[in-house]
Amino acid sequence: MRGSIAHSAPANSSVRGALQFTLARITLLCCLAGYSVLIAVPSLVLACGTGAHRGATQAATPVITATAAQNSAEIVSLSDSTSGATIHYTLDGSAPSSSSPRYFAPFLIDSSVTVKAIANASGDTASAVASQSFSISIPSGTLVWSDEFSNSTSANVQPDSQIWTYDTGAGGWGNQELETYCAWNSSSSPCTSSSPNAYVGTDGYLHIVAQQPSSGVYTSARLKTQGLFSFTYGRIEARMQIPEGQGLWPAFWLLGNNIATVNWPACGEQDIMEHINAPSPDWVAGSIHGTSLNMTEQFPGSTGASFSASAWHTYGMIWTKGSISYYVDSPTNIYATYSSSNLSTQPGAVWPFDSGSGAFIILNLAVGGSWPGSPNSAAPFPSQLLVDYVRLYRIEIANGGPARFPVQRAAAVIPGS
Repeated sequence: MRGSIAHSAPANSSVRGALQFTLARITLLCCLAGYSVLIAVPSLVLACGTGAHRGATQAATPVITATAAQNSAEIVSLSDSTSGATIHYTLDGSAPSSSSPRYFAPFLIDSSVTVKAIANASGDTASAVASQSFSISIPSGTLVWSDEFSNSTSANVQPDSQIWTYDTGAGGWGNQELETYCAWNSSSSPCTSSSPNAYVGTDGYLHIVAQQPSSGVYTSARLKTQGLFSFTYGRIEARMQIPEGQGLWPAFWLLGNNIATVNWPACGEQDIMEHINAPSPDWVAGSIHGTSLNMTEQFPGSTGASFSASAWHTYGMIWTKGSISYYVDSPTNIYATYSSSNLSTQPGAVWPFDSGSGAFIILNLAVGGSWPGSPNSAAPFPSQLLVDYVRLYRIEIANGGPARFPVQRAAAVIPGS
């Protein structure tokens, strides 16, 4: 209960003093009882409870904007003019609160939803709720977002800056890696703008190039959509040609948007494709990581099926609530499936992929590290990871469960088993 009393001050100072004492007792009793209360007379404010203080202002109402993606899908952005405000939102029409998913980046929607958002800022009361409904009907399997890495010019160009930003620097990246990651047009040694580590070529491919500018010094690139684009659920795939050689470690993967607040591995990591060394043995791995959660499988596994990562292949993931599957070349060729209901081999595991925070995309080519080891004298430099496209498709959820495809499972093994 929140009350407010306001009137002219009594002329008699003794009466005023008695009134102040009485109001203070009322305020104290209300606070002890757990109520929020604001009682005011001129030059006197007595308050307890959230947001009740002299001069409190309300955070600005968030602004919801949308831009077209592909085939009627939309990319939704949330913003707020209040300095330091955090935005929380819902997609099911329910009232948002500070416990709702936090907004970190523009996110894709490909079905009918009602976005509701609220802003909170230190020292301010919560904003009014912003709301916008989207009526979207898209068939399952429809392409809803992509980067085709098109380049109609006669020169190499920067990857789309509206989609991709960069991790930069050295330090091992938690894996004792040897490379320094370079952004587009960086001239900070050992990077050089004259020989970029990431560019879209005149051939229409994204090139991520690992170089060795001097003995024991390596440069490469790690592109990410963090802060620019994210999504929750769908079928995502990339057509790629992978370099092979001792110490080379290309990857196509996702991290949870909420890494900014909960850190790794609590944010969740989805490794759609990782590959090391080769050409013998030659396989790719699909993994998931979270708090006390580490699961991985390989393709083509123990079947001995012919496979060369140096050839062009499509690597993909099907992500639905409670389920993640990986495939090579076709969504019917699933070689690994992980489920939130099947973590018995992972004591204490937390499934982080249904938090509602969304995830961003990463493409990189690492050099060295604790998994592949260091390059040897035969490792080819420069080496490049080529990406033809990254595409995201809407998938239909069947009866509240995972997406349905006519699945032919490929044999898989767990590394070390």
